[in-house]
Amino acid sequence: MDNLRGALLMVLAMLGFAIEDMFIKMVSDTVSVGQILMILGTGGSVAFGTVVLMQGQRLFEPAMLSRPILLRGFGEVIGTVSFVTAIALTPLSSASAILQATPLVVTLGAALFLGEPVGWRRWSAILVGFTGVLLIIRPGMEGFTPLSIFAVVGVLGLAIRDLATRRAATAVTTMQLSFLGFLVIIPSGIALMLVTGTPLVALDLRTGGGIAAALFIGVFAYYGIVAAMRVGEVSFVTPFRYSRMIFALVIGVAVFNEQPDMPTLIGATIIIASGLYTLFRERKQRFTPLSSLPIAPVPR
Repeated sequence: MDNLRGALLMVLAMLGFAIEDMFIKMVSDTVSVGQILMILGTGGSVAFGTVVLMQGQRLFEPAMLSRPILLRGFGEVIGTVSFVTAIALTPLSSASAILQATPLVVTLGAALFLGEPVGWRRWSAILVGFTGVLLIIRPGMEGFTPLSIFAVVGVLGLAIRDLATRRAATAVTTMQLSFLGFLVIIPSGIALMLVTGTPLVALDLRTGGGIAAALFIGVFAYYGIVAAMRVGEVSFVTPFRYSRMIFALVIGVAVFNEQPDMPTLIGATIIIASGLYTLFRERKQRFTPLSSLPIAPVPR
C-alpha cells in the first residue's frame, strides 16, 4: 500500500512539473528567460530557506564549500538555464522527451567517474537510449532544429548535478541543497539578462500570475518527489518519473497545438524503454541474494 501511495505522489509530482513547464512556456513570449530564472530562483530560495530555518538548520554550512556541492551548483546552473531556454524556444513535447534521457546519462557518468559497476546490458540500454535522443534531434537532417541542443545541454547539466549529489557531504540536508539549488539560479538569471541585453519588464496580471503559478506548483511538486521517496520503495517509485513525458505530450498538443511527428514519438518511446530497463537491471542487481552470486560477480 505504501508503494502505491508513493507511486501516486510521484505521478502527481510529475504532473506538477509538466504544468510548471507549461506556465514557463506561456510567459516566455513576453518575459525573458533570464528574468524568469531570477524570479523563480528568488521565490524558490525563499520557500526552501524558510523550511530550512523552521527545521532548526542553518542556511549555510562550511561543507557547502566542498568540491561536490560546488560542482552540484555548477550542474544546477547549466541544467536549469539550458532546459528553461529549451522550454521557451522549442516544442514542450520534444524538450521533455530529451529530458527523459537524464537517468541514462547519470548511469553513464556513475560508471565513468564514480567507478560504479555497469555491465554490458545497461551499457547497451544507454546506447539504445541515446539513439532515441538522436531520433528526436535528427542532426544533419531536414527536421533538425539547432535550438534542441539546449535540451541536450540541460540533460548534461542535470546529470552533473545528480552525480555530484551522490558525493555531497551528509552534513548538508536535502532542504539545504534545495535552497542552494534555487539560490544559484538568481545570479545566473541576472547574468543571462546582462549577456543577452534583455531588460527587466513589468509583469502584468497574466505574466505575473503565470510565473507565480509556476513557482507555487514547482515547489509543491518537489515536495511530492521527496514524499514519494519516503513513503514507497525507491526502486518501485522511480519509474513513475516517466509519466512526466505523457503529461508534457498532452499539454503540448492541447495547449500549444504541437504536433509531434513519428520520429519524435518513437525516440521518446526508446528513451523511456531504455531508462526503465536500466532501472530494472539496477534493482535486480541490488536485490540479488549473496548466495546466488559467483565468486567474482560480473556487473550488469
